[in-house]
This record gives sequence, C-alpha cells and structure tokens, in this order.
Amino acid sequence: MQIPVLSPEQSNTWDDLAVSAGIDRVTLMESAGRATAAVLGERFAHLLRAGVLVAAGPGNNGGDGWVLARALHRADVPVWVAALPSGSELCTRAAQLARSEGVRELAVDGPWPTVGLIVDALLGTGASGAPRPAIETLLSRMLDLELPILAIDGPTGVDLLSGVVHGPTRADVSVTFGGLRRGHLLARDEVGSLVVVDIGHPRPDPCWPTLLTAAQAAEWLRRLKPGDHKGDRGRVVIVGGAPGMSGALRMAARAAFAAGAGLVHAVAPAETIATLVQAEPDVQTLAQSFDGPPDRALLDLVAKADALAIGPGLGRDPGRRAFVSAIVAASSRAVIDADALVAFAGAEAELRDLAGGRMIVLTPHPGEFRTLFPSLASTRELDPWSAAVQASESSQTTLLLKGVPTVIASPSAAPLTVAAGNPGLATGGSGDVLTGLVSTALAQGLEPMAAAGLAAQALGAAADVAARRTTARASRPMDVVNALPDVWREWELLRAGRPTSRPPILLELSRPQTV
Repeated sequence: MQIPVLSPEQSNTWDDLAVSAGIDRVTLMESAGRATAAVLGERFAHLLRAGVLVAAGPGNNGGDGWVLARALHRADVPVWVAALPSGSELCTRAAQLARSEGVRELAVDGPWPTVGLIVDALLGTGASGAPRPAIETLLSRMLDLELPILAIDGPTGVDLLSGVVHGPTRADVSVTFGGLRRGHLLARDEVGSLVVVDIGHPRPDPCWPTLLTAAQAAEWLRRLKPGDHKGDRGRVVIVGGAPGMSGALRMAARAAFAAGAGLVHAVAPAETIATLVQAEPDVQTLAQSFDGPPDRALLDLVAKADALAIGPGLGRDPGRRAFVSAIVAASSRAVIDADALVAFAGAEAELRDLAGGRMIVLTPHPGEFRTLFPSLASTRELDPWSAAVQASESSQTTLLLKGVPTVIASPSAAPLTVAAGNPGLATGGSGDVLTGLVSTALAQGLEPMAAAGLAAQALGAAADVAARRTTARASRPMDVVNALPDVWREWELLRAGRPTSRPPILLELSRPQTV
C-alpha cells in the first residue's frame, strides 16, 4: 500500500471510511495505542525498566496514550499517566479501562517519579494554534526533564497541517497512523524520526498525495541490457554554461552520465566549450552564442535528442525567453530549470502554449517558483502540495517543486512527495545535478512524473550517502554525483528482493543528517 501524505481533514475522512467499512473508532484507538507500544519497545527497550511517563491530553490522542499505558502495564513495564481531564468519549473509555487494570495515575502538578522515557499524547492531528495554558504547562514540565520523548501523532505544538511550530517542543520519535501528515514533513527538526504504523485503515483515496519510496523509484529505474548501445541509453542535450557559469553545465552533464545516459551533448558559448573539451572529454559539445536565435545545427541536434535540459548557467541577459522558447519548441521532452525558468517571468501563458504537444518538467526552487507563479507564492510557504498542483495545472507541465519536502505534480494526477535528503543539498550545483538526473530519466522513456520522482529520490538518497562519507556540512554536489553508484546498487537489491516486513511498521524515516 502506498503511504499517503495527509491533511488533518483527509485524516478524519480516512477514519470515517474505516468506520463505514466496519472498523469502529474504538478499534482504531486500540490498534494505535498498541502499535505505538510496539514501536516504543523496539526503539527504547533499554529504557523501559526505568519506567515510562505518559502525558495524556483530553482528546482522542490522550486516549491513544491510555491504551499504550495499559499495554505497557500488561507487559510489566513501570508506567504512570499524567492526564488532563478527559474531553472525548473515546478518551474517557480508554482511561476507565486502563484504571480498572491498575495503571497508575499522577497529578499533572504533583510529584513525578524518576523515569527513563516520556510519551507525548497531549494533542493529535487535528490540533491547530498554540496549545491552551493547561496543555502548555504540562508540555513545559515534560521538556524540562530532558528525557527522550516519543510523540503520538506528532509533538504537541506542531501544526500537522502547516508545520507551524507554536512554542518550544520536540520529539525524538513521532509515531503516526496509516500515513504521514503534512506537518511531519514541514517540521522535520521538531518531529524527529518518523514511524508509520498500520492500524487497519482501508486503502487511501488514490487522489491524495503519496510519499515516494526508494522501492517504488527503483522499479522505475531502467535496467541495462547486455546488447545495449549508446543510443538505447538515451541522448541528452544540455544547454547552459554562459561564461563564468560553466560549472552548472558540467555538473548537469556529469549527473546525466552517472544516471546512465548514453550520449550527453553540452551546448554553450565558444568560451565555455574551449574549457569543457579539456575538463570533460566524454561530453560532446556544440558552440552556440546565447545572444541571438539558435543555430540550425542546435535545433537539429535537439530534435534528434531523446531529452533536452535547458537552464543551468544559462544567464539572464535580454532575449533569453525567445531563445529558450525556440529550443524547447524543437524538442519532444524537456527539462526547464534555473535561468530558463526565470526567463518566463510574467509569461505563464507562453509557457503553457509551449507545453502543448510535448513533455515538459519544470524544476523551480522556492525563489524561482515565486518568480514564475507569484500568485501562489504565499500558498507554497504552508502548503507546497496545493501550490505545486495549481502551478502544474495552470502551466500544463509536470512541476518538481524543490524544498523540504519536494513535491511533484502533473495535471490530473495525485502529487508525489519526496522526503529523502539532508541540508548537504543546500549548496550551489545541487539543482544542476537534479536537472541531469531528470533529463536522463526522460531520455530513457519514463513519463515526466516518474522521471521527476526517480530523479528527486535518487538525489536525496545520494545526498544521504554523501553525508555519511563527508558529513552534510562538507558535502559538495560532486560528492552527491559520486554517491549515485551506491544508490543504484541499493536499488537493484530492492528490486531483487523485497525488504523484510516488520508489522505493524509500514515505514520509517530517520531524522535528516545535519552533521
């Protein structure tokens, strides 16, 4: 089952679908609490003997905490519950059952025993705004203990729709049910490692955004065949590298080769080409001035290519829009990035017309997105999913919106979400590597959304490999390119044999590497 990325409204709808299917809310709560207990026992087994303190709120999240406490109590784990007065029927029932079995309760403002671990069950998916005073006081007391915290749904104070953080909060591990919530991916610093557990929901609505996993991306990766020749592996043309910006072109070309392209042509002004032929002898070259219309030789080259990438280091001199339009019009599959995107500022209609009859992937970072789609700039800040979908539909292109997380949207398709990667990608050149990866995936026959998803997942995975080798702080784009072979090997293993299942755990996302 694909892992959905849900808003609180969609999460409630999913619960309603479960009830309609005959799985009542009491069963969902019981499953949630016990699944969380299983994660807690696996992650923090060494701390259980020291005892667990569960901070339970008044709603259904607090009810999950009471179920967890009862499960721990049955396993002879020392457990205490500090609970606020119940405000939901399900929470009241869960609390009564736990008390009847001997689970010990503490006053929220009274003395607490020494424990090894805290469970945050104060507020759940639907909470928004700053916590109320009683909850804020209890949260502050928990944080003052400086103990590991496991949060049910997510840390209290994090809006799981927008990722907005209200006051001090943290979690070492957040356990969520059936799928991720959007705020989990927008507030990675606060939510810690993420664990998704199955509690029996029916299959999610296929229109909801989903998380792209390495296993899914691995299935899209083209397998090489013994009889392949260079034409079979894809012909990629990359246009960019104005004087002083040749590095962007070089990084995109190197990434295209690392992704398995058979032929890579670099198109740039003669000054850049003179350097490139010495530095990158495996790249074919064509000299082209960017100050006038493209030469017939370039248009013929693009027409014969399997994919075009235009933008890395292209420059922003006057006339770039007409230059880009003429070249893209000669292609059937194109990635428009960086300066080529900026060229269409205020000309969204022209970009939409250009997309007619061809496959186009746009790869804006937040600043380029604001330039290209100014009316959606504020939406992108809190809801990149809606922003990406609206921009994709208005431009009639596939849109890869870079960020944390990365969101990929195509007209009439459910968005994909990519959570792989770390701050090591926050360096000049990372976007050029991505462009080389997307263009190669397009050249090898993938549909635009799959090509963009594969490339973004591979970029993030390679960045994680590079961070383990060099640290995220010291990682450079070429370190990411050099890590791609390890990603391809790992993905081949995923294709050869499915990973070991660990019910009820569906997915684990480690905290991003920041060292």
